Amino acid sequence: MISVGNRQFTSRTLRLETLVRLRWLAVGGQTIAVLIVAFWLRFPLPLLPSVALIATLACLNVALRLRYPPSLRLEPLAALVLLGFDLSQLMALLFITGGLANPFAPLVCVPVIISSASLPRQYSLWLAGLAFAGVSALAFTPFPLPWYPGSELHVPPVQMAGFWFAIVATTAFAAFYTYRVSLETNELSAALAATELALERETHLSQLDGLAAAAAHELGTPLATISVVAREMEREFGEDPRFGEDVHLLRSQSERCRDILRRLTTLSSENEEQMRLLPLSSLIEEVAAPHREFGIAIRLVERGERASEPVGKRNAGILYGLGNLLENAVDHAASAVTVTAEHTPDAVSVTIEDDGDGFAPDILARIGEPYVTRRQKEDSAGGLGLGLFIAKTLLERSGARLTFENGGAEQPGARVRVVWPRHQMEAGFARQAL
Repeated sequence: MISVGNRQFTSRTLRLETLVRLRWLAVGGQTIAVLIVAFWLRFPLPLLPSVALIATLACLNVALRLRYPPSLRLEPLAALVLLGFDLSQLMALLFITGGLANPFAPLVCVPVIISSASLPRQYSLWLAGLAFAGVSALAFTPFPLPWYPGSELHVPPVQMAGFWFAIVATTAFAAFYTYRVSLETNELSAALAATELALERETHLSQLDGLAAAAAHELGTPLATISVVAREMEREFGEDPRFGEDVHLLRSQSERCRDILRRLTTLSSENEEQMRLLPLSSLIEEVAAPHREFGIAIRLVERGERASEPVGKRNAGILYGLGNLLENAVDHAASAVTVTAEHTPDAVSVTIEDDGDGFAPDILARIGEPYVTRRQKEDSAGGLGLGLFIAKTLLERSGARLTFENGGAEQPGARVRVVWPRHQMEAGFARQAL
């Protein structure tokens, strides 16, 4: 579940298989490095402690693979413990092989980066604190860097301080950058999921007419049987003082049900084709109708010859997208909203303007991103966050290009312009947004 308000994403979990594979990569890399240093370069090296540390990591990996299924999603605390163990093992191996002078010391940032990408922020901060403490301890290791026999590589204190600062800065920057990218990715994923749900709901509403006709057809036969039985019972018991009133009621209610089903069937058969096809003017009117009861005047302006206006099939994505843009305009308008529909042989455009305070300058450049939720009127109802992102996404899927801007001094307020190529608009009517 994703909480938009406080930006906490419980979906930021880490799969055990991911950690296991990364650990095997670490085990392989550490083993190769130790073997090269000890047997090829023949540098003096605490071989047994190094092998013991690597073996500990490998044994824990085997135990996790045998104990838990690979598809297991780790709780944040469990993931923090495992990443903390990996970090501690790496720092212990670095500690006995030269500390910060070891060229592999920057690898300390890897567990922190993984944590920043997959765990909530507070857990990543704990792991980052452990990394910074470990890096500081590595600066004071008594173990020299493995070097040619009979000589020892001395690192000046100033250079050691530079190593420390470089590793700390790299870890902090990489962790923060990874966290921001992961956060934005999660927000975008949540927003796209909401877009699909909104489109599915709009499509479902558009299909209710057909479902009603199907229900009327399926219920017709059993209801006809009930009506026949009710008439027979009325003929037999209509004058009976005990059952007559109930029999008359049963007959009248069965006839009422048949009338309701007949109207549903008639509505579907007579209006199905008409409801499936929408001229541009009918599209705008259908979008505007639900928003006329909120005390804000909605003025519709049509430009272009009525005889040549585009006509196409109903598109749930276009209806929802324009409806959401109009709802935002009504929420922030002072008294009126103007909707201008214009068509030419080459293009179709819909412009929605309100007479409110317009978009805040710092928000205008970011409109259309998920969770941008502020207009200039801080106390106004509604918002321009996820809903506007959904509207923009659905309209762009239909081939539209959206422009957001503020009006001038003579006509202040926000203005949203949606433009389709004419051929694509008519095709866009004909296909549902995918």
